Amino acid sequence: MLSEKILSLAFTRAVKHGTLEMITAEGERSTFGDGTEPRVSIRFTDAAAQMALCLHPELKLGELYTDGRLVIEQGTILDLLQLLLQHTHGQLDELPLQRLRRIRHWMMRRAENDAAKAKRNVAHHYDLDGRLYALFLDSDRQYSCAYFDHPDAGLEEAQLAKKRHIAAKLMVDRGHSVLDIGSGWGGMGLYLAQVAGAGMVEGITLSEEQFEASRRRAAGAGLLDRVHFELQDYRSTTGTFDRIVSVGMFEHVGVPSYDEYFQTCRNLLKEDGVMLLHTIGRFGTPYPTNPWITKYIFPGGHLPVLSEMMPAIERAGLIVTDIEILRLHYAYTLQAWRERFLAHREEVLKLYDERFCRMWECYLALSESAFRWQDAVVFQVQLTRRNDVAPLTRDYIAEREAALKAAEAMELKRSA
Repeated sequence: MLSEKILSLAFTRAVKHGTLEMITAEGERSTFGDGTEPRVSIRFTDAAAQMALCLHPELKLGELYTDGRLVIEQGTILDLLQLLLQHTHGQLDELPLQRLRRIRHWMMRRAENDAAKAKRNVAHHYDLDGRLYALFLDSDRQYSCAYFDHPDAGLEEAQLAKKRHIAAKLMVDRGHSVLDIGSGWGGMGLYLAQVAGAGMVEGITLSEEQFEASRRRAAGAGLLDRVHFELQDYRSTTGTFDRIVSVGMFEHVGVPSYDEYFQTCRNLLKEDGVMLLHTIGRFGTPYPTNPWITKYIFPGGHLPVLSEMMPAIERAGLIVTDIEILRLHYAYTLQAWRERFLAHREEVLKLYDERFCRMWECYLALSESAFRWQDAVVFQVQLTRRNDVAPLTRDYIAEREAALKAAEAMELKRSA
């Protein structure tokens, strides 16, 4: 069959180390690789599934696995992705129609991600049952890249280090007002108030689930006088702030809205203010985000390269005072999430169904592979309106982290 020939050619070129066995719908077996570990065996349940993977591998791999039409008989979905991606730098040989799909993507991405569409996109992912996230996130529900400041750090420790690292770069001092764009379950805003000493924190989110949870947390911490969460689009925010932080939200903005986003941030930032943008991105040239991820997991999402972000930052009149690129930190984060998710799979199954479990296992594995073997990274971009606001050297980051760590210990002792 034609599909078997195409897949055999693609697997022969991709799998250099390790072993991949392909079992067709007709029961024919083919083996690829050098016979070493890892060993993965996949089976197609129908011939149409084989052709679908040939025609649109980026979309159909996830769909076929989720629907049970591509069955992994030996190994895991992450093992399969490792075999296919670890020696190709994430780029498989072009299969039929791939170039046409790229053209279609660049045409569709021009659609504006307006407020109504943004809220729908957020609800698709973040308004799932809150018990799901409690099963695999850390206790603070940090749903973004952790910061592994030493090799033995666990997830809880690394997520706390992430908040500390960001707060240090923000240079939050007593009495500062802070805007948290995309405030999640409130952990960053509460940290900035409790530990960093911000005088007022306003967190905004489009997720109703996160909004309600954040308000409950602020009330439980006795911080309603200093920490406010609103169900609000960033474009509707008014006032000015000493500090602006945005963690894991920019990925949902969309390239056509970059000018509006950065211009809005400039208008909300005081003249001597500091902004810290923490976002997933990628190196290289602009490239379409995985279509399965954008269809089933994060509709409207896009992972920017710096060349897409910088023109909009410059046009807004903002100054880049620091950029740090976190490599592999998100791979370690996603590994921890995936392992926790699988450990609680039976509990997830009670909340949803088998298809959902396969979809989310695929999502976490695809995401981990993007950071481990492809070109995904995390950018932390510090922005100001004046070039004399940030210190001349980066020594202040470590100094402030040390002070924040001491403040964390004091807060832990106070709340004990």
